[in-house]
Amino acid sequence: MKPERKQRLLVVVFIVVVAGLVVGLLSYALRENINLFYTPSQVAAGEAPTHQQIRVGGMVVTDSFQRASDSLESSFFVSDGSATLLIHYSGILPDLFAEDEAAVATGSLGDDGVFIAQQVLAKHDEEYTPPEVADAMQQAIDKKAKAESTGAQQGESKIRNMPEASY
Repeated sequence: MKPERKQRLLVVVFIVVVAGLVVGLLSYALRENINLFYTPSQVAAGEAPTHQQIRVGGMVVTDSFQRASDSLESSFFVSDGSATLLIHYSGILPDLFAEDEAAVATGSLGDDGVFIAQQVLAKHDEEYTPPEVADAMQQAIDKKAKAESTGAQQGESKIRNMPEASY
């Protein structure tokens, strides 16, 4: 092999190795910062990881909001139409947070099935629903309608009973 070709080959191999190393290091560094979105149905089915930062969202269930009288602790249920999830949050909720409105929470799921939120986001106008929440709710409604129309109750998701918040 001519020295020029050998040198070019070594340069190409070096670039490929360095590029692979950079991609590997970036993937490793970013794996902790990825926030995956899950619906209450997916959480109830066990698809969501525990003790890892994720996002969950749905509509805040009417009459489910409870606030502690002596702290900023609050809890509420979110639903996607076929399952509910209890969320605990310690902090100031957004001004637009309300029952029967869309909300997305970022935090982690505990072993007991309760979601501990670090941040809660609410819709910003009357017509807006986060795309992930809207898609998930539509899928849940379609799935429920299909199960009811065929009479098949095996594929129907059941509402998960979560423990009541105690303050």
